Amino acid sequence: MKKQKPVLEKITPAFGSSIHVHKHDAYVGESNPFWHFHPEIELVYINKGKGKRHIGNHLSYYNNSQLLLLGSNLPHYGFVDRLTLNGSETVVQFKPDFLGDDFFDIPEMKSINQLLERSKMGVLFGANTKKELGIDIEALADKKGFDKIVALLNILQSLANSEDYKILNADGFLFETEPQDNAKINIIYKYINENFQQHISLEEIAEKVSMSIPAFCRYFKKVTGKTFTKLVNEYRIVHATKLLSESQLSITDISYECGFNNFSHFNKLFNEFTGKSASKYRKELKRIVQ
Repeated sequence: MKKQKPVLEKITPAFGSSIHVHKHDAYVGESNPFWHFHPEIELVYINKGKGKRHIGNHLSYYNNSQLLLLGSNLPHYGFVDRLTLNGSETVVQFKPDFLGDDFFDIPEMKSINQLLERSKMGVLFGANTKKELGIDIEALADKKGFDKIVALLNILQSLANSEDYKILNADGFLFETEPQDNAKINIIYKYINENFQQHISLEEIAEKVSMSIPAFCRYFKKVTGKTFTKLVNEYRIVHATKLLSESQLSITDISYECGFNNFSHFNKLFNEFTGKSASKYRKELKRIVQ
């Protein structure tokens, strides 16, 4: 049987962050984990659960907890579904160059650099390392800014020093990605970036990538984990934060400038996205500047 080709998953970190951390106690993603890859390195800690590890050519099962480090573009399935998570899962994702192109090449980062090289084959850590670092990994979800970066580097350093691990995909795994997957998602993101200030209908964006609307909606949700509308609104809110900080426009004018035709809807989404109202956001910015 021909091996299914992995799907490119697009990962969007939270606003103002270069590290994506997601911790959940009840599974909220795909009920059927799918075969995918992404350029981000992925650290996964499950404190209680059971499921399948399918990473590259490696296939095995776990029945309690697990701590994994997966390198950039290493294909894998999700590790839990809604029926198999009894505790919590924390997923940390970051691009290899999130601290700059050469940061991990400096002498002080040698051991972490070697760890990241090992991660390209998939690394499973043992009970002692899980016990030592599990709480620290879970705590990343509540950290922000500089503190989050320092905490992640400390975790990576501890993982680099650990001898309590095994390589899962030692033979390596060569796969052909569908070139059109990368091309499609790039066309979609470029179009959103250039047109988010206007209304973008599902019909026009689906047409851009030669798909029917239902097929486009399924594809987009699978690749990004979000609906198309949600992602467009995120672009608009990010632009709004820029205008709140750099312009003297009124908040109402900013909402229309960002593509919202309903001010109360803008306010609601801004609050959901940033955790505060637009007026409070602007006041806090002014206070920081002063």
